[in-house]
Amino acid sequence: MHLSYFGIRVTDIEKSYEFYTELFGLEEVTRIDKTTLGGGICVLLTDNASGQKLELNWYPEGSTYANYYIPGEGLDHIAFEVDDMDETLRSLEKKGIHRITTNQPFNTNARLAYVKDPDGNWIELYQRVNVPTPILQAQK
Repeated sequence: MHLSYFGIRVTDIEKSYEFYTELFGLEEVTRIDKTTLGGGICVLLTDNASGQKLELNWYPEGSTYANYYIPGEGLDHIAFEVDDMDETLRSLEKKGIHRITTNQPFNTNARLAYVKDPDGNWIELYQRVNVPTPILQAQK
């Protein structure tokens, strides 16, 4: 068994598509439009570096699936590993995306920052940091 993908509901499929493809480098795998059948539009995205997948789901008014929800309901966060936190934050800020929090004290092996997507879902950015390994002294 393995995790195949996770899906999130979005309120604007194109705005969310742009957010995840242009800012986070995800690429479209497939797009399915079932609006004529009472469903919605789903777009499956992938991160070629990790193989992780994200499905964006949008439902039009009148669809049985278009019920009201609170943004982020049931979703804690989506995490992206970055190579350079400072550069990533500068790049996002140039595009109008500002960090909400940064560098959580409970995590000693990564730098963390959080932003929100267009629907208010939390996006965690993390950069692994080198944690010094303890030096084991030889017993005499």
